Formats: sequence, C-alpha cells, structure tokens
Amino acid sequence: MTETTIGVRHPAAPAAAGPPIRFRPDIEGLRAVAVVLVVLFHAGVPGLAGGYIGVDVFFVISGFLITSLMLREIRRTGRLSLIGFYARRARRILPAAALVLVATLLASYQWLGFLRGDEIARDVVWSALFAGNFRFAAEGVDYLASQGAPSPVQHFWSLAVEEQFYFVWPAAVVLLLWLGFRWAIGWWLAAAVAGSLAYSIWQTGTWAYFSPATRGWELGAGCLLALVATRLDRIPYRVATALAGTGLALIVVAAFTFDAATPFPGYAAVLPVLGATLVLAGRGDSVLGRWPLVWLGRLSYSFYLWHWPVLVIAEQAYGGPLPATTRALLVAASLGLAVITYACLENPIRRSGHLRRSHVLTLSLAAWLIVAPLAVARWQTSSSPGAGTGAGAEYRPRLGEPHGRP
Repeated sequence: MTETTIGVRHPAAPAAAGPPIRFRPDIEGLRAVAVVLVVLFHAGVPGLAGGYIGVDVFFVISGFLITSLMLREIRRTGRLSLIGFYARRARRILPAAALVLVATLLASYQWLGFLRGDEIARDVVWSALFAGNFRFAAEGVDYLASQGAPSPVQHFWSLAVEEQFYFVWPAAVVLLLWLGFRWAIGWWLAAAVAGSLAYSIWQTGTWAYFSPATRGWELGAGCLLALVATRLDRIPYRVATALAGTGLALIVVAAFTFDAATPFPGYAAVLPVLGATLVLAGRGDSVLGRWPLVWLGRLSYSFYLWHWPVLVIAEQAYGGPLPATTRALLVAASLGLAVITYACLENPIRRSGHLRRSHVLTLSLAAWLIVAPLAVARWQTSSSPGAGTGAGAEYRPRLGEPHGRP
C-alpha cells in the first residue's frame, strides 16, 4: 500500500501554514471543562441543563487541532498524506472506542437481559462503523419527545459526526492542492461553514441534532481558526486574555441557561462555539492551564466514552432514577476506568513507535479494532435466546428523554 500524497509546488503562505505545534495546556484545560459539563449534565446535577454543549466545545477543539496538524505537515513536507492522516486518527480514536463498545455490549447482556442486549447490539454495530448518528436519527423519530430507555452507546453519535467530517475535510484539502487552488482553501471552508450553519438554523427535529450537515460548521469553525493561527500570536497579551475570559464566560452561560427546550443546534449553538473559538484564539493558560485541568483534559476522551454507558446501564438495571450518591460513585468509577484505559491502552498505542513508523501496521490494527465489536455483537445476537424467533423485535424502546441527551 502506497501513501496518497499531494505535492505543493510553492512554499506555504503564512496564513495557511499554521504555527509549529507546541503543547498548549489551555487546550487540555478546555477539554476538561467540556467533559465536566457533559458528565455532570448526564449525572443529573441541578442547574446544568445545558451541559450538553460540552460536545460542541469538543467539536471546535478537534477542528482546530486536526487542521493545525495538517497545515504543519504541508509546511514541513510540501504534501499531505491521507494514509498518514487516517493512521493517526485510528491510533487516537479506535483503541478506547473498541474497548468501550465491547465492554458495554457484554455488560448490557449481563445486566439488562437478552432482549435489551439484542437492541443494543444493533446500536453497537452502527457505532463501530461510525454511523451511529444515522441509526439514532432514524430510530429517535422525535428526539425531544422520546420517552424510552436511551442506548448506552448513544453518545457515540458525536464520534460518528467527527469521523464523517474528517472523511471529507482532508480529502477536500488534498483535492484543492492538487488542482492548484491552495489559495481557495480558506474561502471554500468559510462557504461550507456558512452553508452548514444556515442549514442548522433551518433544519429542526432529530435529524438536525445528529446530522453531520448541521454539525459540520462547529468543527469547521475550529478549522478556520487554525488557518489564521499564525496571526494569533500578534494579539496583545491583555487582549488575548480578555478573549479567552470572554469565551469561557460564554460557554458557562450556555451551560447554565440552555435546557432541553432550547432549539439545538441552530442559533443557540453559536454561543458555545463562539466561546470555544475565543478561548482557543486568546489562550487561557492562567486559568485553564492548571495541572488538575490539564490532567483531566488528557483523560477527557476515555472519560467521555465510559461515563455514559456506566450511568445508563446502572440506571436501567436499577429500574429507576439512581440516588445522587450512587450517581457520584458511578462518575468516579467512570473516571477510574478512563485512567486505566488511558494508561494501559489509549496512550501506549497512540505513542507506539512501531505503529507510528508503519501505516500499514496501524491500518491493519484499525481493521481489527473495528471488526472486534462487530464480531462480539454477531456472537451475542446469534447465541441470544431471541435469535431466529423474532422475540427481540417485541421490545424496541425508543431513545432517551431530553435529560439523557449526550
């Protein structure tokens, strides 16, 4: 297998090159803020009815970081390797995702029974293929009016949206470079962001919440910021600090004022997206760069993956709302699982020298990590008491109530 690369004939323009990638503690801190908002919202903490906007903050961060890495590669090598890009994404995303999907499926059959397990197995298949958002949009019908049990892998919709975006964005950059339209990358992206935002405002219902077309502008906002990143260092320190503080305030306001009745994404999503963009533009090291936030930010991906199935499976097995103390203990358990996953799986694979030197080896591992949840789902459903009898079809709960929105 050969790499797909595109040569660049001229040196990169400063605005399109991006600065050298350096560790930014404020970004880890912003990740921590985002995951804390989501987790506390799902844990039912009073006053945080809009904590779901943490996902939108994650989208902006992801677009900014991924695009910065792409631009650095173009500046350093004069080309962008699509295989290299997807190999990095595979090392970053798949190990923890595969583990959580398999563990969630096995736990569902163990504690929720085979009928519910068969239902969740179908969700796991779609989630493993990064198409869970389509599954949940189709099954949710009217998301906000849904009254059934939420899927313990429902939160994988956001991962699906990200990967669908990254299936298009790097390929578009490669195409524009190949056509000699590098100057048009920013204009093309700005037009796409504007179109996605307009569609998000116009569209309503379940599809609007889960669609990559209505969410793409949020990732694109981070991408646009990366395109002008070299100019950010020229911002005076006091102005930059004010930008970061204002951005953080906007995120907090959205988290405390939004609720399930807020039309979302639409106009409302502009507030947290703008807030995250301002924080990234201004940097907030003095607040967000504190070591507890940096530590939690590094665990944010695994923490996000674990907390939702732990809470959902426990509540459904219990048969009703859990006591606050129990929810707190479950959140702590989720954080413990995140620490173990990060230290023993996520970080070792992401940092592996063997995998980083061989894209073929990485993509082979990626294939196995995608197949693993599919194989476990197939094994569980084929050995389920409901296999071939149609019994599993008798129990088809719809997606969760508004308070379960991940």
